[in-house]
Order: sequence, then C-alpha cells, then structure tokens
Amino acid sequence: RDLVRSRGLGDVYKRQIMHMADALVSPAVAGVAAVVSVSLLVVAAKKIRKESSDSSVVPLMGVMGAFIFAAQMINFTIPGTGSSGHIVGGILLGAILGPWAALLTLASVLVVQCLIFADGGLMALGCNILNMGVVSTLIAYPLVFKPIMGHGTSTWRMIVASITASVVGLELGAVLVTLETELSGVTALPTGDFLALMTSIHLFIGIGEGLATAAVLYFVLRYKPSLLECRAEAGAGHRGHYGKAAIVFISIALLLGVAFTWIASSNPDGLEWSIENLTGSSELTGGVGSKVADTLAGVQSTTSLLPDYDSTWSGIIGCLVVVAIVWVVASLLGRHQSVGSKA
Repeated sequence: RDLVRSRGLGDVYKRQIMHMADALVSPAVAGVAAVVSVSLLVVAAKKIRKESSDSSVVPLMGVMGAFIFAAQMINFTIPGTGSSGHIVGGILLGAILGPWAALLTLASVLVVQCLIFADGGLMALGCNILNMGVVSTLIAYPLVFKPIMGHGTSTWRMIVASITASVVGLELGAVLVTLETELSGVTALPTGDFLALMTSIHLFIGIGEGLATAAVLYFVLRYKPSLLECRAEAGAGHRGHYGKAAIVFISIALLLGVAFTWIASSNPDGLEWSIENLTGSSELTGGVGSKVADTLAGVQSTTSLLPDYDSTWSGIIGCLVVVAIVWVVASLLGRHQSVGSKA
C-alpha cells in the first residue's frame, strides 16, 4: 500500500483519528489551514518563551508528547458501530502543560506521524493541526475543561470536564473536516450526510477519549497533583520535581509502543467509517492534481521511512523521535529565553 503516492484514503485512518489525506483537500484550502496553523504555532512558541518561568514544563513536553504518540496508536472499539477511536490528547496535554505548550507538543506529534509514518497527507498537515491540535488545546481545553474543573480536586468535576471538553473538541474537529472537504470541492461526498455521520460517531469517540483522559488525570491528581496546570495556577503546588512522573509516563509510552499491534482495534476510525457508510468503500483516490500536491507527495514519500506503521518497532521509534523533536524545539526556546533574560 503506497499511501503517499496514491493520495487516496485507503488505510490511512486505520490507526489515527481524523487525519485527513491530500485526496480530501484542495491546495487553496490546505494553504489557508497551513497559514493559520503555523501562525498559531509561532504564537505558541513566543508564549512559551515569554511566559514559562516554570522550567519543568519544557522537558515535560517531550515526555508527554511521546505518551500521546503511543496512546494514539491504541484504537478502542465503539460498540455496535463497527468503528473505533482513540484519544487525540489535546485535553490531557492542556491539563498538564497548559494550552500553548500543549499545542506545540501535539503539533510535533502530528508532524512526526505525517513525515515518518505517512499518516495523513503532507499537504493536509495544516488542516490536521488545526482540526486536532488547535480546537482541542486552544478552544476545548481553556473554554470548556478549565471552567468546569476549576482549581479543585473533585473527581466528578474532573470526569465531567474531561468528557465534555473531549466531546466538544472532537465535534469541532469533525465539523472542520467536513467544512474543509466541502470548500475544497474535490470529492462528491454529500455534505449533510457526511457531517451527520462525522458528528454522530465522534460523539461516541469523544466520550471514550474523555473517560481515558479522566483516568490519566485521576492518576496524576492522586499521585502528583502539582503537575496539573490548574493546581499550579492556584498556587497549590510547583512543578519542580517531576522525575518519577516522567519515568512513569515514558515507561507506559514505550509499553504501548510495543503492544499496539496486538491490542489496537482493527475497525476503521470515525473518518474512514463515515466515508465507507456514504460510498461503500474507504477508497477516495485522486484529489486535485497540482504541482504543489505532487511535490509534497514526493517529499513525504522520501521522508516516510515506516509508512502505515509497518514495523513492530514503529511505536518505540515514534516515541523516541517525538521526544527528540520536542526537546530540540524546547531547548531552542529555552536558549532564546536565557539570552533574552541576560539582555
């Protein structure tokens, strides 16, 4: 299966939720989404460099990025639908890192998935960052999760906040996928039916993600509450000692990275499931032929060393690459911050 050269949907979505292939978007729509996403990432970098006096957030970004990468590989079955889903991770990252660091971390995960594993199209990368990263970390987390959660330690508030924010984030992402597909005009998918299927299946996936997010945050709240952003903001703790928590998260990430091929559901995810229900097939080959699309497809075919996670070691390799990339970015930010402080 050559996912990059065909630019079809095929099995692109077997492992990941809402990753758009190039066959769904036009260069114009992809370009606008890329400009918006890159602009927000630049703002995120400036925010982290300027506002992050808490130095422990920087290394936590690498560890949590690896954890999210591994967690995204484990699809869970949605009973009675024939579909599957997994966490996107924006709410979890936001709760531990804060929204801007969460966006930069999740974007790094998406870049690694795209370039190394050919997961989602390179031309559509801006759309994927917008649909999954921006809506979850900059909208659902600060506007839904934080107001519900507050600065308390109530388990029920945390569960409600996690589920509600996860559902909102995935539903907004599903709407954006439908809108970007419609505006691109490169498929014959009926917009109303596509939107209905996308929002309905992602409602259930969002509930699943919310429960998984709440479970992880419950563990953090009980054993290392100072890691939570809301607790740090309330002055209830500091993030200076995170070593044990980091070891736990990276250990779980590596374990999931090894086990994903045996425990992940083989059912299609929400996007592929929606397309199959409309067309009878997950294949949507073609897309808009253009020099930009062809050039980017060629670049991706060169960089995708493990397309479709086609190796037992894909999880481990992905975790290590995510850690390396996030730490390099974070180190550069820290270096600029140090230079600015001396000046």
